[in-house]
Amino acid sequence: MPTTTEAETQSTEGPRAAAARLTGREVNGERSLSATLAEVTLADGQVVMAKRGDGRGAVRAEAAGLRWLADAGTVRVPGVYGHDERWLVTDRVPSGRPDPRTAVRFGRDLAALHAAGAPAFGAPPPGGPTEAYIGLAPMRNDPGTDWPRWYAEHRVLPYVRRAVDDGALRSAGAAVVERVCERLPGLAGPAEPPARLHGDLWNGNVLWGADGHAWLIDPAAHGGHRETDLAMLHLFGCPHLDRIIEGYQDTAPLADGWADRIALHQLFPLLVHTVLFGGGYADQAVAAARTALTG
Repeated sequence: MPTTTEAETQSTEGPRAAAARLTGREVNGERSLSATLAEVTLADGQVVMAKRGDGRGAVRAEAAGLRWLADAGTVRVPGVYGHDERWLVTDRVPSGRPDPRTAVRFGRDLAALHAAGAPAFGAPPPGGPTEAYIGLAPMRNDPGTDWPRWYAEHRVLPYVRRAVDDGALRSAGAAVVERVCERLPGLAGPAEPPARLHGDLWNGNVLWGADGHAWLIDPAAHGGHRETDLAMLHLFGCPHLDRIIEGYQDTAPLADGWADRIALHQLFPLLVHTVLFGGGYADQAVAAARTALTG
C-alpha cells in the first residue's frame, strides 16, 4: 500500500509526471485526450498512454487483466509499463482501419485467447483483485465451477438487485430476469470449460491497429463462458463481425445453438448499463431475458 504522502502525490500529479515516475524515463510532452486519458511523449520519441483511475482498485484490475491476456500470446494487447493505485501507463496502439482480413485474424486470435483458459468461472487474473470493475461498475470475481449457477449469482442477480433498489428496473421486469436465472441450467447449452475472457468486449475496446491486427484495451478480464465475449461484440456492433465469427469458428467451433443464446449472455452487460445509465437499458435487459426464455 502506498504511504499517505505517496497517495497524495498520485492523486494530484498529472499524466506527464505519472508517466515519468512509472516508466523511469524523461518526458517531452503530453496531449490530453479526455479527463482521464493522455498521450505522453517520452524523451526518445516513444508515445505511451497514461490513464487515471479513481484509486478504488480499478487500475490494478486493469493492469492485471492486460498482463493475463498478453500471457496467452494470442490477441494483441498494449504492454504495461507501470501502474499504481491511481495511474496506468501502457503502449499506444497506432491506428489503422478495420478490414475483412484483419477481422478474420482477430476471430482466430480471440478463439485462441479463450482456449488459453482460466482456473474457474469468475477467477480473477493473477494479481488482480476480487473486487474488480467493468467500466465504472463494481464486478466481483468469486470463483465457481458451475457456469449457470455462477452466472446467475455473480453476473446477473447482483445488478438486478441494485437496479431495482435504484429505481432503474421495475419489479415486474426483475421477475422476468429472475425467471431466466431459475431456468439457466436448461438454457445454458452444452457445458464449456472456463475461458480466458476480455470481459468487456464491446466495439470501443477493439482497436484496429496500423500493423494489421486488432488490439484489445480496457479489459474486465476473468474466467467465464466464451459466448459472453461474443455476445458483447453483437450487442453494440463491430466492423466485419461476420468475418470475426468466421475466423473464430474456423479455429474453435462454437456449440450448436450459440446464436440463440446471445441474448442470455447479453443480460450481464445490459444490466450493468442499467445500473450505470438507466434509461432504455432496463427495457433492453428485460427484452433480452424474454428472448432467452423463448429461444
